[in-house]
Amino acid sequence: MKTLSQINCQNKKVFLRVDFNVPLDEAGNVRDDTRIRAALPTIRYLLDAQAKLVVASHLGRPKGKYDPKLSLKSVAQKFQELIGRPVTLAPDVVGAEVEELKSKLEPGQILLLENLRFHPGETANDENFAQKLASQIDVYVNDAFGASHRAHASVVGMVRFVPEKAAGFLMEKEVTYLRKAIENPERPYVAILGGAKVSDKIAIIESLLDKANILLVGGAMAYTFFRATGQEVGQSFVENDQIEKARAILDKAKQKGVDLYLPVDHVVAPSLSPEVTPSVIEGLPIPAGMMAGDIGPKTITMFVSLINQARTIFWNGPVGVFEFEPFSKGTFSIAKAIAASTATSIVGGGDSVSALKKAGVTSQITHVSTGGGASLEFIAYGTLPGIDALD
Repeated sequence: MKTLSQINCQNKKVFLRVDFNVPLDEAGNVRDDTRIRAALPTIRYLLDAQAKLVVASHLGRPKGKYDPKLSLKSVAQKFQELIGRPVTLAPDVVGAEVEELKSKLEPGQILLLENLRFHPGETANDENFAQKLASQIDVYVNDAFGASHRAHASVVGMVRFVPEKAAGFLMEKEVTYLRKAIENPERPYVAILGGAKVSDKIAIIESLLDKANILLVGGAMAYTFFRATGQEVGQSFVENDQIEKARAILDKAKQKGVDLYLPVDHVVAPSLSPEVTPSVIEGLPIPAGMMAGDIGPKTITMFVSLINQARTIFWNGPVGVFEFEPFSKGTFSIAKAIAASTATSIVGGGDSVSALKKAGVTSQITHVSTGGGASLEFIAYGTLPGIDALD
């Protein structure tokens, strides 16, 4: 995989795939510009190199049709504000008007294409659409790690129609740190997995069982594992169709010598909402009519102690419903313990990143991944379609 610094972009027309899939407020304005800011080092480098820059991103899921609510208009305004120079928003992604705008680009100028997913050819990885994206382009640069697990036209299909290709700085950083978590991690290697569904994490759990020394499991997904061992978990969320899989994972952990820890106490309530007053119960069963919303204080102490021993940490998924104050202590305690650790720490997944922000410790993490699904898939499989295309 070539990196940006290995390619001469001077006076060349560069297609830069970014991930500007940012949240918008009700008025259609950018609510959080983190993803735009993450791409700025690559964009500034290309502009300083006097590249003629064609920037492209998707936004939301318009399903191949024009949707004014998902136009990149407000993204273009925020992008222009952050980069400090004019950004021209194209009226479309491909077509005669776009070709003319591309042809008139001067060194150091920026053309932002409209939402890639307004065209069905993007998600279908249509070859004809991919060729149109590649028209007039000299260099392809992928800095959209968060979209690189999708084999779409702007991520995979168009790359072979462009003479030169490279990874942007954000992509390079993501791959460097995530490879540390899978290729030669310093040990002990502690992985923390949370969230609601075991089914979302099967591939990554099986991958981590070949790599990690210790696996800490929290969140609602823990209760599918408890049910797999025959325990009663009250009204806690369980994926009944994943019980056999959970049982197989527990068996595999024993065979591999991986220490898999589940919560030893639970913060429970009749419902999960900000208004409830929960209680703590040790062990199982969880009473009928009660559901778990967070790990308890003894589990926090145990998990933090294990995190403190780590030399490499990977975290994906909250261990409780941290959006509600009564169930937030576990997730925030995990976030603060990882931040205080001297280990190489890698955090991926939107909810985990949000928890870091709320805990005020984002800057203390070695690497915060910009790609939720992409970081999970990379840890699971060691590559992504977008990375393979660059190779």
